[in-house]
Amino acid sequence: MIVTRFPPSPTGHAHIGSYRTAIFNYLFSKQNKGKFLLRIEDTDKARSKQEYQDGIIESIKWLGLEYDGFSIQTENMPAHKAAMQKLVDEGKAYISKEEAKDGSGAIKEIVRFKNPNKPVTFKDLILGEVTDNTTDLGDFVIGRNIEDPLYHLAVVVDDMNSEVTHVIRGVDHISNTTRQILLIEALGGRVPTYAHIPMVLGDDKQKLSKRKGALSVLEYKKRGYLPAAILNAATFMGFNPGGEKEIYTLDELIEVFDITKVQKGGAVFNQVKLDWFNTEHMKLLSEAEYLNQAKAFIPEEIKSKILDTVVDKILLANRDRISYFGQLTDVFADTYMYETPAVDTSLLIVPEKMRKEKMVTIESTKIILTDLLGLLERAGDADFTSIETVKNIVWEYAETQGRGIVLWPLRIALTGKEKSIDPFSMMWILNRDEVVKRLKNAIATLV
Repeated sequence: MIVTRFPPSPTGHAHIGSYRTAIFNYLFSKQNKGKFLLRIEDTDKARSKQEYQDGIIESIKWLGLEYDGFSIQTENMPAHKAAMQKLVDEGKAYISKEEAKDGSGAIKEIVRFKNPNKPVTFKDLILGEVTDNTTDLGDFVIGRNIEDPLYHLAVVVDDMNSEVTHVIRGVDHISNTTRQILLIEALGGRVPTYAHIPMVLGDDKQKLSKRKGALSVLEYKKRGYLPAAILNAATFMGFNPGGEKEIYTLDELIEVFDITKVQKGGAVFNQVKLDWFNTEHMKLLSEAEYLNQAKAFIPEEIKSKILDTVVDKILLANRDRISYFGQLTDVFADTYMYETPAVDTSLLIVPEKMRKEKMVTIESTKIILTDLLGLLERAGDADFTSIETVKNIVWEYAETQGRGIVLWPLRIALTGKEKSIDPFSMMWILNRDEVVKRLKNAIATLV
């Protein structure tokens, strides 16, 4: 059975590039009916924190990457110590007394692996055959002392005990592979199959990192991105199944993923592309799913002011105008959607560039708004069942008089702003009585 693992360190909130490694491991294991393991590698005791560990677990669960086994590396310390003692007992490692590097002159005992100084060759599923001459490594350290094993030994022992068959990780770890193969062989374990995936780069073509402003996965959750979009976008950083289709569910990704098609060169993270993925996945939500998730991002003080039916209309009218749910904060900041705005008379007059040589005056604008008021007063409830039916009330009149001449003052009368949601959506949100009220208010200013 194929077994993969994702072994993050709880030393910070990881970004999308880090979780892409988890996604590739998950897709590969599930595609092959195998197991996906989550292992917290907390050997860096000084920097490891519980909050980061909790964040890792929350992120993995939010993304829907269900793991088949969970472990914390330091809890496996007895196995690590036993392996190190075994290597020392068999003469494959030794205790070395060396001067501390802190300048104190103190002598401390460290454990070094006795390097066999032989070439190591392994077949990488992405890079092909890789050969490394181990001589340059020297007798490398595997323990601070006989009671304190270090990273390389701990990883090897955990992989062996978990029967990991495939190690899928970033290409920046390839320098670790040779050391770990030597340790596996010395302990009599089975060398796993390796696949070193390309680095994820930022717009500056440098490694994506938290220090350069890369957001954590939990921050994307907080901003209202969909986990399906993060999964889709991350998978497509360095991989493409071929063809024109780009929007995939998790089950579809499992089906089409091919580790041998992962590119060798660096993959670039693009925020604009991520927003596009999220927009497309939002379109896949049913109306009920969309409304349910969207309402979680409306400030409570605003929800308390508005009828639920109006909230739903605002959310639906803006559905195609947002890339992620967090943008609804800006939508509801436009109070004209639920509070009657003050109207600046000067704004009601159509700008000269939109007049198309037609004479526009305060009086002509008043006539336009009065005509619109008449159309809306004669409209019935059936005319307000959708944005399209609302549009039909005024469209013929707008075509006859000139769209800009009609729709500009209508927009200003309804919203008080030059830039806003379109007037048809606005009328549908407000309903007839409120639209009539706002038109009358605007007309009253034209004296």
